[in-house]
Amino acid sequence: MPWSWGATDQEIAADYPCSGRLSGPVIALHRAIDVAASAEVTFRWLCQLKHGTYSYRLLGGGPRVLTPGADELALGQQLMIFQLVDFLPGEHLTGEIQPELVSRYGALTCTYAVRPTGDSSCRIVVRIEIAVPTPARRLSALALAWGDLVMMRKQLRVLRQLAESS
Repeated sequence: MPWSWGATDQEIAADYPCSGRLSGPVIALHRAIDVAASAEVTFRWLCQLKHGTYSYRLLGGGPRVLTPGADELALGQQLMIFQLVDFLPGEHLTGEIQPELVSRYGALTCTYAVRPTGDSSCRIVVRIEIAVPTPARRLSALALAWGDLVMMRKQLRVLRQLAESS
């Protein structure tokens, strides 16, 4: 259950820009949600992750209006606990965990992708890869997966609501 929420079998099997960035064995988490807004508007809200988590307000919430310039992307920018290592405007944001956080969370990569499903609808699909080189890291990945499920489910619902009300 904590490994996937909302993602289809095709989305789970797909390749993502975060894939292959970690060496050794990895565990992949998938999260996805339908959005009744254009891919362009939805991607613009994903860019807001530079300014907050968009999950629970006590944990950094984020502005409920678009921040001017948030869609001006550059490699190395911070997105929550990640630094931006790849992006394609309108399509995806890909990050790797900030180096100073590897000792706490382990090596992680993440892609937030927007997939159009119509002129005014899309899906946000997220893949997180967690390096699990040892049994201890595999165990901690399970705990991380459960925590992420709670946090990202809220995050994706908030981002959906904001995109749909734009």
